[in-house]
Amino acid sequence: MSEAYRRAGVDLAAAARAVDMIRDVAATATRPEVVSGIGGFAGLFDLGDDRLLAAATDGVGTKLDLARRAARLDTIGIDLVAMCANDVVCTGAEPLIFLDYVAVERLVPKEVATVVTGVAEGCRRAGCALLGGETAEHPGVMPGGHLDLAGFCVGLVPRDHLLGPERVREGDLLIGLPSTGLHANGFSLVRRAIEGLDLEAPAPWAGMPLARALLEPTAIYVEPVLAAARAGAIHAAAHITGGGLMENVPRMLPEGLGATLDRSAWAVPEVFTFLAERADIPHGDMARTFNLGLGMVLAAPGGGGALDLLAPAGAAVVGEVVPGQGVSM
Repeated sequence: MSEAYRRAGVDLAAAARAVDMIRDVAATATRPEVVSGIGGFAGLFDLGDDRLLAAATDGVGTKLDLARRAARLDTIGIDLVAMCANDVVCTGAEPLIFLDYVAVERLVPKEVATVVTGVAEGCRRAGCALLGGETAEHPGVMPGGHLDLAGFCVGLVPRDHLLGPERVREGDLLIGLPSTGLHANGFSLVRRAIEGLDLEAPAPWAGMPLARALLEPTAIYVEPVLAAARAGAIHAAAHITGGGLMENVPRMLPEGLGATLDRSAWAVPEVFTFLAERADIPHGDMARTFNLGLGMVLAAPGGGGALDLLAPAGAAVVGEVVPGQGVSM
């Protein structure tokens, strides 16, 4: 568990216990068509005719608070779509539809329109339709000026394109796709690290204001991952979100297999060095909280052509699937 993240107010161990408890409850509300439910990157539902629905829901965490304080709400909707669509594509499914939920203390039409404009842009990048949504006003319940977001994405995958741990083999290469920075997790720790700093001052690592650099929207990996899945070039995918590399890579591996990551195989964006130094965060805690420059990690057979196929997305071999469990770096 990330001790630094716990001190910032986020208890990942408690979150894991909650998921275990919820999984037991969800098992009492099911249907025969459910292939996999809580615990994976997306749930799977068998439609018949060798087709499965994949569905995921997520938010953007406390990145939204930073966006609100900086009055920069134009890209947070891209993050919302990315967090859901990237989970759905981890199954090999093509995201088809997206819905959003916006809760506000007081409805300011221009602010909501700005957020949803970002959602629409995210949907364009993910290739899915913004099918609908809900805007709810909560006066007297939420603090003044606050808002919250949630998103819901549904995709479709032919059974023969399905990705998952059952396909992964010892010796598979781990291929990383670069992140655009922080993406949308770890911001409780980020917000603690930047306390007292001027959000409009230049970021030490970028030629732009600090707020804008920290709010760089999450990369959407639908196009390259779908292409690789349809070509049969990859076995599984892990979206690196909450829990960082150490917690998410194992989610795409079967029992008895672990992963080694070569830290020298990819460039870690300077924002992570900045945060580690500002908040005195050990490397282990960084790897359990952030993506460290890898937004998606794919398992692929050696010689399968995955690296060539994914080269336009900046892919690099970053490790290997090995006997054991967990991740060593």
